[in-house]
Formats: sequence, structure tokens, C-alpha cells
Amino acid sequence: MPEFAIGEHDFLLDGRPFRILSGALHYFRVHPDHWADRIDKARRMGLNTIETYVAWNAHAPEPGKFDLTGGLDLDRFLRLIADAGMYAIVRPGPYICAEWDNGGLPVWLFRDPEVGVRRYEPRYLAAVREYLGRVLGVVTPHQISRGGPVILVQIENEYGAFGDDKRYLEALVEYTRAAGITVPLTTVDQPTGEMLTAGGLAGLHKTGSFGSRPLERLATLRAHQPTGPLMCSEFWNGWFDHWGAHHHTTPVDQAAADLDAMLAAGASVNLYMFHGGTNFGLTNGANDKGVYQPLVTSYDYDAPLDEAGNPTAKYHAFREVISRYHEVPGTPPPPAPPAPALTVPLRDPVRLLDAPERWGTWQHHEELPTLDELDPSPRVVLLRTRLRGTGPGVLIFGEVRDRAAVFLDGEPVGVLLRQHHDRALGLPRTDGELTVLVEDQGRVNYGPRIGEPKGIIGDASLHGTALTGWDVLPIDLETVPQLWTGEPADPAEAVAGPVFLRTGFTLDEPTDLYLDTGDWGRGMVWVNGFHLGRYWRHGPQRTLYVPSPVLRAGGNDLVVFETEVMTGPVARFVEGPLLGHTEP
Repeated sequence: MPEFAIGEHDFLLDGRPFRILSGALHYFRVHPDHWADRIDKARRMGLNTIETYVAWNAHAPEPGKFDLTGGLDLDRFLRLIADAGMYAIVRPGPYICAEWDNGGLPVWLFRDPEVGVRRYEPRYLAAVREYLGRVLGVVTPHQISRGGPVILVQIENEYGAFGDDKRYLEALVEYTRAAGITVPLTTVDQPTGEMLTAGGLAGLHKTGSFGSRPLERLATLRAHQPTGPLMCSEFWNGWFDHWGAHHHTTPVDQAAADLDAMLAAGASVNLYMFHGGTNFGLTNGANDKGVYQPLVTSYDYDAPLDEAGNPTAKYHAFREVISRYHEVPGTPPPPAPPAPALTVPLRDPVRLLDAPERWGTWQHHEELPTLDELDPSPRVVLLRTRLRGTGPGVLIFGEVRDRAAVFLDGEPVGVLLRQHHDRALGLPRTDGELTVLVEDQGRVNYGPRIGEPKGIIGDASLHGTALTGWDVLPIDLETVPQLWTGEPADPAEAVAGPVFLRTGFTLDEPTDLYLDTGDWGRGMVWVNGFHLGRYWRHGPQRTLYVPSPVLRAGGNDLVVFETEVMTGPVARFVEGPLLGHTEP
């Protein structure tokens, strides 16, 4: 069987120097029917390796459950990499960052507030050991020493930016080796002396993560990894977007020049990202360094392959750079044709507050629970209590994480947003039924706020007195609501949320689509039961990507959950992506 090792100066494949030319491709962000296509396009750009994180919370949304089917079939993904004649790097975390919800850590892990986060703490480590045993049980048979593609496995992820608990890292190494992993193990950190020292461990090969000044960064890395190959295992050739901010792009010429500089220096590289894909469903993460910033649905990342898997100018520039150093196979993929453009009216609005029991079962809680205290933990919840005061008043929450829409006797009063640090709202009167629609907009994936609870934190008070006696209705939005029977009927006028609408549209054959949400407010969308993700008029993202495998020839169904105001209740599909536009 082949052998892969770390030598005095190089990676060694069967004893010969080998340069890793890798691209990041997260299987859980790409429809599984597209995996082979994306892998082949990486090969045709000149890459020889595919790197992926493993998202623990995607595989294990609840304790005792571990899903390896469909879009989470890691075994199939690794087999496709091998079938393409490529190698693989697996980064199982347990923390992955990745701009993914909670950095990949399951919500249920922190229902016990005493559980430690990314440190040597027995309850945390027990769960991690079980997780690594499951996921590495999939990876182990695919190691190169067993005829598979896996050549490296990473321990933790940029740990030097978070902590320096060596006992924790040693435990991860122990669990990884016990699961049967024999290939070399690596760490990755941003190339500062402090982070490389804190995040490294004797016996593990240090690599760097950066997006500029490559020779300077490699020199810093070399000072802390004096032997073996230099590797930038995250070359940030693009960047991610937050709602309400601008769309990030990086100059093609500069990114290509930085890649050229690394290859000229003899370094190995992993492009982060080669193909970003999409935060389908409710999987986007968030940042909070004083201001909460949830990520958009698209993870296009300004990568060489765009969100729909089409080659960009960066793809061709990188391919040309790689060809200076290595043979590049085949021909580049052709440009994609325009997507079909069509418009259909949205129909049959169903207002959430008119009959909330359609979405679930009310529970009674004397004290206001957080989302994490509900099992399973929902992303959206209705809270209801009875007010018996007189005159106007001010409703005050301890903290809102992340959005709270307030209604009095079914009429809207106002919306509180975490990113605005909102926590209080004036009520015109203090008698009647108070209803609050609370939404988790994405859990923080980086920094000390990983693992924090969601929902209303602390109590809700009026006139200085805590409100008690709450009815709570968790709303399951992972699957499309079944609210209608029969065919869609009358077109809707402009609508105010929270409201569900539906429509249908016809295609000659399945093909990628781009749904323009420019006339909509804020909410989420399903097509044929597949959750595309969130939209928000704040931008910068305006189109939602609809992958062709979720569509069918003939009739297709679309459902929208609008939480704000929709001025143009039509579903408009356009010819291409609009990721940097906020206005129609």
C-alpha cells in the first residue's frame, strides 16, 4: 500500500517529495449530487487534494443520533475523491469555525452549563471522544495506508486563537489514534508567534492560515516549525459576508500573485475555499466582537468555483499559476449558460398568529425558557402570556438573541434586534395577549461566545415586575410546513408577516435557478421541501441559489415564510446570482 509521511524538508509519498495542492470543499455545503462535479473541477484546475471539515452538529443534531446519509455521507464523499485520483485531508474538529452554526459544536452539548468549551473538561471530552470515534470510524478505512485517499488529519482548528490547554490537545490526539488514524496529524493557526505556540503540540506538524503577505507568513511559520514542509492549510482567497454589510471580493491578480509566491517558495497549500457552496437551511454561523453579525446564506466566498459550481476568473488565474509548477490535466470547464428566467405570483397567505397550533404544541412554563432549555432546541419559537395592567408601559428583556417580534392581541408592536443591542420596547397599553416571535439567526462560530444560549436571556419585565406564566410553542422549520391542500389559488397582495405563502412553477428539465428576493422583506424559502435558507432585504445577498437536483421536470412547489413585509409577492427567478445588491 502507498505510504505518506512528513520528511525533513517535504511531504513524502512513497518516499518521494510531494507537494499538496489542495482545495477546501465542504460536503455538507454542497448537494451530494454535485460532489463529483466539484471534485472533477478541482482536478481540472490542477489540484491533487480535497480538504473538508466535518460538522459535528450536522451529523449529530441530538444526543444518540449520528446521521451519515444523503448530504452527510462522508464515506461516499471520500470514495468520490479516490475515484477522481485525488487525495483527501479531513479536519474533524471537534470545533471547525467555518462560519458554520456554533462552529460545528452541537447545541445539546451545552444544555449542561457546566460543560467546558474546547478545554480539558470531562463531560465535554466524553462527548468529543464518542463523536471522534464515530466520524473517524468512517475515515480510518479511507487512509492512504489502506488504499484510500486520506493523507492528513487535523487536530482541533486554530486553537491558538482560543486557548492553550495542552492536555486538551493531547486528549484529542489520543482519541484520534485510538480510532485507528495512522496518517500524520497537523494543527493550523494564524501565523503569529503567540498563536502558533498556543495552538501547537509536540509531535504534530504546524501549518498556517492566512490570506496575504505569504512570504512573511511562511517565515513566521518556519520559525515555529523548523523542519518539514511549509504549508498554508488555509489560503484565504476570498471572504464571507454578513447581513447588512458589503459583499466581499478579493482581487484576482493579487490572489494569483500570492499563490504564485507560495508555490515558488516550495510551500504546499490548501485553498480556502476552492468552492464555498451554500449555508442551506438554518446552518449559517455568526460573529460577535461587540456587534452581532449573522452570516448570509450564500457561502460563495469569492472562490475559484462560484456558489453554483461555475468557474470564475479566479479559477482560470489559479489554473495558470499552478501550470507553471505542475502539469494540469484536461481542459477547464466551460462557462455556465444563463439560468431560466421566470416569474410566478405567490398565493394563499396563511398568517402564523391566526392558528399557531398548526405548527406545534403549546407548552406551559412559569418562567421564560431559553431556546436551549427546550428539547429539541428550536430555531424559532412563539412565546405568549397575558398582560393585566393599565395604561402604556415599557417591555424590557434581559437580552435578545437574536430577533424578537412583539405583538399585542395579534397586532405588531415592534421588533428587537440583537445587532442593534435592542432589549426594550414601548407598549401602547399593558392589557391583552402578549405574543413574541423569537428567532435564533445563527450561533456564534468564533471566539469566547461559542456555545452561548439563544432566545430571551434573563426575564421579561413590565413596570419592573417579571412576567410569568408563559405558553411556549416551538416551531419546526427544518422541514416545509404542511399548511395547504389542493392547488394554489388566488395571488396574494402585499403582505405583512409573519405569514406563509406558496406557489408552483414548471420546468422542462431540472436546472440550477436563482430566486430573486429583492421585493421581499426577511424570511426563509423551501423548494420541493428542500430548505434553501434565509433571505433578508438588508443584503448584500439578493438571490438564493436553487441547486438543480432539488428540482424536477414538470411541476415544482415553493413555500415562503415572510417575517417582515413583502411588497412584491411574486417569485422571480433570474439568470444569475446577485450577491452584492440590496435594491431591485
